[in-house]
Amino acid sequence: MAGGLGTRLRPLTCDRPKPLVPVANRPLLEHLVRLLKRHGFEEIYLTTHYLPGHIERALGDGSRFGVTLHYAIEPYPLGTAGAVSRVARSFSETFLVISGDCLTDIDLRKAVDFHRSRGAVATMVVKEVEDPRQYGIVSADERGRVRRFLEKPAPEEVFSRTANTGIYVLEPEALDGCPDGVPYDFSKELFPQLLSAGEPLYAAPGDGYWSDIGSCTQYIRSQVDALERKVKLAGLPEAPRGLWLHPTAVVDRGARLVPPVMIGRGARIAAGARVGPGTVLGDGCEVHEEAVVERSVVWEWGTIGPESVVLGAAVGAVAVVEERVRLL
Repeated sequence: MAGGLGTRLRPLTCDRPKPLVPVANRPLLEHLVRLLKRHGFEEIYLTTHYLPGHIERALGDGSRFGVTLHYAIEPYPLGTAGAVSRVARSFSETFLVISGDCLTDIDLRKAVDFHRSRGAVATMVVKEVEDPRQYGIVSADERGRVRRFLEKPAPEEVFSRTANTGIYVLEPEALDGCPDGVPYDFSKELFPQLLSAGEPLYAAPGDGYWSDIGSCTQYIRSQVDALERKVKLAGLPEAPRGLWLHPTAVVDRGARLVPPVMIGRGARIAAGARVGPGTVLGDGCEVHEEAVVERSVVWEWGTIGPESVVLGAAVGAVAVVEERVRLL
């Protein structure tokens, strides 16, 4: 599912779909495609709506990842279940759905095995979270059958810290109740409908890392987690000392790199500058004399001016932070 507007990440997503925001200098959606391939999913449908051409140009037909990608453009927002239903009408076997705005290494094949072992019509993968108010929360019995579900509860309504991750395993008949051409949501409508009808709706514990990139704070935190190897991302080169330095990057001898740090293609770091820890510089970035960039991400061709300090910030593509500026 890659059709959202990414409003909570604006202005970063004003001209870039949220699933394409870079994590460790690769589009978020690329990490998910590689994860799907790693767990044996090779036929992938992408439901898109916002700037769909950007997504297709970034990923192509999927052949370089060893998968086949199909694109299904929503003419208008159909909601999560509505968009999937439009694609899955012809499906005749169990399939998996994953949100395009999460960073994860959860074992997807294990979730499918759980679903089949329970005879479920729908299974949501769940994780324990500190603050469940931004998610759908779940209460299930000892075998995982969902007994109670509530989307984005108010503080006084919280009955569980088990959150819906937006990763689902479904049988085709689970979508029978979705109306054609009408916005319809998994969490707000389909799952409550299945629950009230007594259908076998289950919650499978997600083994592994999961981060919903729903805010700038969480986006930056996810970058740091990736650099600290808290999430296993396929396709990243090895960096035993926590230093990913592209061979075309130019780092002055008087500059200081503090791992973990990732420096992209053609980036330039001047004398007296300090980059890291927990920092990702995109391709073509420039960090000028005596500047400091820590626990931050700078997209491609961004510039950090002399003596500026950037702490815990996200700097968009081609953006310029002028001399002696502080972004905290």
